[in-house]
Amino acid sequence: MNNRTQNIRIGLFFLLGLALLWVTYASLNGGRVFRQKGYMLTARFDNLKGLQTGDDVLMAGVRIGAVAQTRLAGRQAEAVLRIEPAVTVASDAVAMVAQSSLLGANHLEVTVGSPDVPRLEPGSGLKTRDTVDMNEVIARLGSLGDRLEKVVTEIGKNLGGGEGGSLFTKIDKLVTDNGPKLTETVSNLQEITAKVRSGEGTLGHLVNDPKLHDELLASVGEIKGAATDARTFVANAQSFLDQVKAGKGALGALVFDEQTGNEIKTTIRNLQDISTKLNSGQGTLGKLMSDDTLYRQAQGTLRKVDQMTEGLNDQGPITAVGVAAKALF
Repeated sequence: MNNRTQNIRIGLFFLLGLALLWVTYASLNGGRVFRQKGYMLTARFDNLKGLQTGDDVLMAGVRIGAVAQTRLAGRQAEAVLRIEPAVTVASDAVAMVAQSSLLGANHLEVTVGSPDVPRLEPGSGLKTRDTVDMNEVIARLGSLGDRLEKVVTEIGKNLGGGEGGSLFTKIDKLVTDNGPKLTETVSNLQEITAKVRSGEGTLGHLVNDPKLHDELLASVGEIKGAATDARTFVANAQSFLDQVKAGKGALGALVFDEQTGNEIKTTIRNLQDISTKLNSGQGTLGKLMSDDTLYRQAQGTLRKVDQMTEGLNDQGPITAVGVAAKALF
């Protein structure tokens, strides 16, 4: 009986050892007793964030493989992935380390990618994207808490007091020092509003007198009309200047027509020549203006005509003709 019991114990111990060996092998083989078939892909990260051998590789929430190995590749960490043979991974797919639970378990998430791009060949590298894990979030929250504590401390100093006193103390001192001035300012404002309500002053009339309001509106309308007329005048002046610049009209031809300018210059030179000749006594008109001989002859002729008209009063026509001829010749 004792031998039988001892044999049973030995058999149970042997079975327990086999079970432990089974569990150890399964753990080292990614949870699988037999090595799965598939092809390898690699993914490099700055930090694997605790990703371990045997962790799942998911695509759209479906397991497509497992992490076969993790290793260092220079200054980065590299995860070797075993992908199931029936699954194809697009060349633009992106891998990222994702958290499976709040306890710290992670897995590798691979995006589906585009349907019209080539698939990755075995041994190719996946595009990767770093993600923020809970440790980084907690660290940032801790830093944010420190900053908030500093801000609250500063607010407390400003409100509670300090070297220059609290904020409320400063406000109270400001109001106390300027109280009479504020009271006087408020009184002045009350007097001004009372005068405006009673119609005193220009502003009061403007607010209370509808006739003045209408006249002001009419003046504004006249100003607008004058501005419109001014714009019209400026537009017409601009049109006139454009025509002058284009050589149109007498003024445009005078300013911009070279032939007209040359003719005016020739006319001015001719007038200068005529005036020079007149001043020098050349020609009939010049002699008439500068030589008094013709003037004296004209005076003698006029005297003879006078004598002739006097003789006409006393003599007949025939005699008158003779007298006139004698007087003239």
